Amino acid sequence: MGSTLRRARMWLLPATLMAGLLVWSMAARWGNLPSFLLPSPGAVARRLWLLFLDGSLARHAAATFLEVLCGLLLGLSVAFGLGYLLAKSRVAERLLSPYIVATQSIPVVAIAPLLVIWFGPGPLSKVLIAALIVFFPVLVNTIVGLRSVPIDLRDLLRSLRATGWQTFVKLELPASSPVLLGGLKIGATLAVIGAVVGEFVGSDRGLGFLVNLGRGLYDTSLVFAAIFVLVCMAMALYGGVALLERWLLKWREPARRG
Repeated sequence: MGSTLRRARMWLLPATLMAGLLVWSMAARWGNLPSFLLPSPGAVARRLWLLFLDGSLARHAAATFLEVLCGLLLGLSVAFGLGYLLAKSRVAERLLSPYIVATQSIPVVAIAPLLVIWFGPGPLSKVLIAALIVFFPVLVNTIVGLRSVPIDLRDLLRSLRATGWQTFVKLELPASSPVLLGGLKIGATLAVIGAVVGEFVGSDRGLGFLVNLGRGLYDTSLVFAAIFVLVCMAMALYGGVALLERWLLKWREPARRG
């Protein structure tokens, strides 16, 4: 029974993708829609192949991926450091929380033009936009994860005269890692959105630039091709974090089986 369920789950995603492609192809073929409204999957595949052959796909995808990766690392670093401070100090939380929440109430789309004006249309503004959109969910997960550490375990390490660094490495980080990695999963996908928003506002390279270019030329197959690569990029980052989570949390497997 268990092997049957695993086999069914293994085939579920490919079957769903094939069904979606079939519906898309039927809608494009028999819906009497012009190609600039809904290109067929074959047209999108051909556009992707042409982008690959002339090297533009690799160039624009590499630019976006670098912005996403740098934005993710910057947002993660700042959010984790500030989250650790807020989790440890109630005074710091009372002082800084209103400002943090206020900044998050402003849509990133509204801030992006300002960052492009201040820091230019280069990669730096895109990295900052990606870091901003990653910052808040990782910050919240950091605070929740660190505060979920059992108090009795803290008392145990305190009785053993553990230093602050030892407490962090031996207790706080392992105990809060499931929540922290959950925030990292969210941040990995949001970083892609942030970089693309920045490229929409002002850029001469990147997958967001390709989407803007295709929209202006009514080249919908180019838009679909760029979106497809963005989806693959987000899924790859999410999958990478999921593999990292599985590797780091191997110590929890015996507890789950028990």
